[in-house]
Amino acid sequence: MFRARYADPIMGLGRTSTAGLVLAAGAGTRFGGPKGLARSADGTPWVVAAVRLLQAAGCAPILVAVGASAAEVTALLPDEARPVPVPDWASGMSAAVRRGIAAASATPAQALLIVTVDTPDMPDAAALRIRARASASALVQADYDGRPGHPVLIGRDHWADLSGDLRGDRGAGPYLRAHGAERVDCGDLWSGADIDRR
Repeated sequence: MFRARYADPIMGLGRTSTAGLVLAAGAGTRFGGPKGLARSADGTPWVVAAVRLLQAAGCAPILVAVGASAAEVTALLPDEARPVPVPDWASGMSAAVRRGIAAASATPAQALLIVTVDTPDMPDAAALRIRARASASALVQADYDGRPGHPVLIGRDHWADLSGDLRGDRGAGPYLRAHGAERVDCGDLWSGADIDRR
């Protein structure tokens, strides 16, 4: 039985270099189109909101996995975000996570903070709370009333093993469960819900 814990959003920031990864490669079949092209009511592209969130959490570099409508999604990215092509995006989320890890491996980052593009309501505080746990050995996942969600933090020590474990349309969830990832309560900050339908 896990115990969700609160992490001080200031503790540890700046101590471990952390890259950010936005998963925005899917076709968004249930949504009716690629979520990487979706916008909030005020016109802000979801992918831009995700990049800004990772910036606020102190992540660098910020990587964006692009697949379906890659050129159009890439055109929306701020200059400080780097697109990561996922040519095998149709095989599922595992392809985007694997490509993101490969891109992060070419940087000095010791941890990777992952968010999905379809959580535009996520507050900066949630990313900060998870980012505060960063270390090369970290495995951390946000928790919402007992339900796992994003952000997810993966320390560099796990990148190779996780990449080998990824299959089909599943992300890091099975690996996190199998390796006893720390669950950090973020339910006081927001619902944790992603957006699957318009």
